[in-house]
Amino acid sequence: MERRVFNSILAGMGLSLGKGGVRSAAAATPVRTESFLLQKNDWVPNNQKLPVVLYRNALSIDGPDPAANFENLFQQNGWPPQWRNGVYSFHHYHTEGHEVLGFAGGSAHLMLGGPNGRQVKVRAGDIALLPAGTGHMKLSSDDDFLVVGAYPPEQSFDIVRQAPTPEQLSRLTTLPFPQSDPVFGLKNTKNG
Repeated sequence: MERRVFNSILAGMGLSLGKGGVRSAAAATPVRTESFLLQKNDWVPNNQKLPVVLYRNALSIDGPDPAANFENLFQQNGWPPQWRNGVYSFHHYHTEGHEVLGFAGGSAHLMLGGPNGRQVKVRAGDIALLPAGTGHMKLSSDDDFLVVGAYPPEQSFDIVRQAPTPEQLSRLTTLPFPQSDPVFGLKNTKNG
């Protein structure tokens, strides 16, 4: 997916998609998106080209295994799920992949962007798309806080807790943009 296509999607999200478990605009509480760019912050590079996207109230947490709802959505949209856990309580970022986090249980306060970055509250049903380089950490959470993590094909995660090396910076600038959105699954086309 090209950046201009991604930006036009963000700008025009009336969010009427109902397939794959994504809540539709007709739902009692529709999906709401927030997006913002993060600049370099202290030792955290962030991603100055791609925005962080928060999908609020994106997925139902009904059923016996809400995490499976996120895993199925991400898999269906080309982002193979890799783990279930939480978010580390220390600042870190990834240089080997863009990351999507599906919040399957509880709620948490996260810090995005590194030390003194942007605080956000997430709750079950929300999804966060973190471009490679985006600093993140958990400030606090409920006991039942549960996250599903996924990455685009052929991307994974490293856990970087210091300023990036020249090799890591190079990887950040050349890491391919995902071919689909992990929530809406819109595929890239050559003419798009």
